[in-house]
Parts: sequence; structure tokens; C-alpha cells
Amino acid sequence: MLAVVKFMTETLNRTTAVPYQIRTMGIYLVIEANNGLILMWDRKTSMFIKLNPQFKGHVCGLCGNYDGNANNDFTTRSQAVVVNPLDFGNSWKVSASCPDAKTKGAPVLPTLTGSLGHRRQCSIIQSKVFTDCHSKVDPSPFYDACVTDSCACDSGGDCECFCTAVAAYAEACNEAGACIAWRSPQICPLFCDYYNPPGECEWHYKACGAQCMKTCRNPSGSCSTQIPPLEGTVDIHLGSILLTTIFYNRHLVFI
Repeated sequence: MLAVVKFMTETLNRTTAVPYQIRTMGIYLVIEANNGLILMWDRKTSMFIKLNPQFKGHVCGLCGNYDGNANNDFTTRSQAVVVNPLDFGNSWKVSASCPDAKTKGAPVLPTLTGSLGHRRQCSIIQSKVFTDCHSKVDPSPFYDACVTDSCACDSGGDCECFCTAVAAYAEACNEAGACIAWRSPQICPLFCDYYNPPGECEWHYKACGAQCMKTCRNPSGSCSTQIPPLEGTVDIHLGSILLTTIFYNRHLVFI
């Protein structure tokens, strides 16, 4: 927690437990703790952390200070605002014995063709597909991050980064009130239809599903209002059943 120009560290008793609930919502695994902390993981390369508004201005660290001002998010442990992300990150090391992270050169594009390929792929963020979101969330930094990450991942053998980068922009759009159905059979598909019975067209992908659903573990259908509508698969015939765990254990979840 932040104090007046000083940091106060509170060590919790190891037996102290924070009650929490684990749910599968859409393609995400959501951990909702009773202290106002929410973790959303897409089971791949994306993790979203949310805090209750009561924590605004009372936290610090690698996720910023949650005061609504992005310009001071790189505040170091000593309360200095820096520009270099390495200076910022290194200041928050848990152990002084850990070596500082060093600067790595910018990812080298394999070829000019490769560079153009990444830019062409990532241009979906700036395309008409996301038109409804462009006025709500600036696409430029997401496009730049997409190109950089896609290139770097290619050199490291990771093929998930392009989809992760576009999904990050889609999630930002979603939270800003613009639901974008950007996936297709050609671009980062989620093959929900694979689970349809033969000759039937029952389950379909939905870009923004219900936020809170009634389930066996959550019969009241209540959850934090901070959780946005998440990607999932909908039964178009019944309209009242959402298959949120279709990709993992095929359990039905009733709304």
C-alpha cells in the first residue's frame, strides 16, 4: 500500500486465506477474489487483472498506481516517475539479489517480405472490421504492438502472438462499449461448430456473451460488474444455454 511518500509492506500470515471463486466464462478462466481482485486468463497468452475502484490511488507496482493518470504509471519503488520501462521494472524486484533485466535489441525482421506480412496481418486493427471502435479506443498503439510482437514471436517460434495482439484490442473495445466480432475461419478461428451434432447447427461463437451466468456453482448468477461480456459459444435454438466450457470439458452452463 502507498503511504505518504513511503511504502508500507504488510506481510500476511501464511495461514491467511482470501476467499475466491473460479469460473469458466467464455474462453476465459476467471478467478474472482472477495477482496476485489479479478484475474481473467484466456488459457493461452493473455492475462487481465482488475481491481475494485476502492483501490484507486492506493496501489503501486508493475501494474501502475490506478489513479486514472497513465502518465505516471512508470512510478518506481522510490516514487520517481521514469520513462524507461527497464528502470521501472527493475525498481520493483522482489529480491535485491535478482539481476537487473538488460536491454534487448529491437526484434530483427527476418526479411522485408516478413515485415510487410506482419504489417498486413495486423492491419485488421486499423481496418473497417474495427470501425465502430476506432473513435472509442485509439488503434495505433495496438497496431504497433501487434507488428512488434508478431515479428518477435516468429523469431522465437511462437505463433500465438498475432491473435493475442488483436484480441487485446478487441477486449479494449469491448470494455469501451464496442463489441467487435473479428474472428473468422481464416483469422484466429474458434471452431465451436466442431461440437455441433451431425447435421445440426446448434452452437455458434459469440464475440460478447453474458457477463454473469447461472451455473451449478453460481446458482444466483451473480458476479462482479467489472467483468465485461466475454467470448463464448451460444446455443441458438434454446437461447438460454451458453456453453462456456465447450473447449475444455463440455459442461453446459445455464443462464
